[in-house]
Amino acid sequence: MKKILITGATGNIGTEVIHALINLNSEATIYAGVRDVSKDKVRDKVELVQFDFTIADSYKMALNNCDVLFLLRPPQISDTEKYFKPIIETCLEKDVKHIVFLSVQGVEKSSIIPHHKIEQLIVDSKIHYTFLRPAYFMQNFTTTLRSDLVNKKSIYLPAGDAKFTLVDVRDIGAVAANVLTNTSMHINKAYDLTCDEKLTFSEMARMLSSELECSIKYSSPNLVRFFLTKKREGIPAMFILVMIMLHYLPRFQSEPQTTDWIKKITGRQPITFTQFINDNGKRLI
Repeated sequence: MKKILITGATGNIGTEVIHALINLNSEATIYAGVRDVSKDKVRDKVELVQFDFTIADSYKMALNNCDVLFLLRPPQISDTEKYFKPIIETCLEKDVKHIVFLSVQGVEKSSIIPHHKIEQLIVDSKIHYTFLRPAYFMQNFTTTLRSDLVNKKSIYLPAGDAKFTLVDVRDIGAVAANVLTNTSMHINKAYDLTCDEKLTFSEMARMLSSELECSIKYSSPNLVRFFLTKKREGIPAMFILVMIMLHYLPRFQSEPQTTDWIKKITGRQPITFTQFINDNGKRLI
């Protein structure tokens, strides 16, 4: 029976991947990699194993007899040589057959982001892979952007008028589950995952205002003001820099393209931004 190991199993993406795997009723055995098996909880029909990116012995044990690995990068880990090279080497030692890596859209054009280096490590290993390259997460509005949205009825980001492609993490989970259970159809493939919309944050603010029946304002500060504002709010400097990279740099890059991979792989239309708002309304106001 195929053994599938999910890293980051209790996070937004990992949770959706496991949920989608369970819904597929696959005969594969699902293992959830967590930092502390005594504290973390996941769904029924899933076995917990310790997987800590910073503790080599944990992932060496977790990768025993693993056929397929769903790998993602925790936001706090950026040193790919220190943390991800040993994981890939362990995958080789343990004869992992396939790695499904959660990357980002546009990674092939940006060598400065950690995902680019991780993809290269996987390619160089000669292990079969599938790269999932999602667009901007809609769920950022229920996580990192939620405080401004709920408390100030505002979106405060240095994104200017840049267009962003979007994706709901539920669609990422559905695609990942299909790939993990049918790896032979996705060997050495890379898929950009987006919905059918490209929106500026001004347009997103208007849609949020309309659907939530309140006034959500968008403002785009300069980098100094943004950094100092978030620093005063207690946001760690490294996380502010990540936010700048995510929201400011797209202003100077070519406009991202939408794709139909979600529909092709899952057989259904991707979730729209309006649907996301309606599904999460109580968490957004």
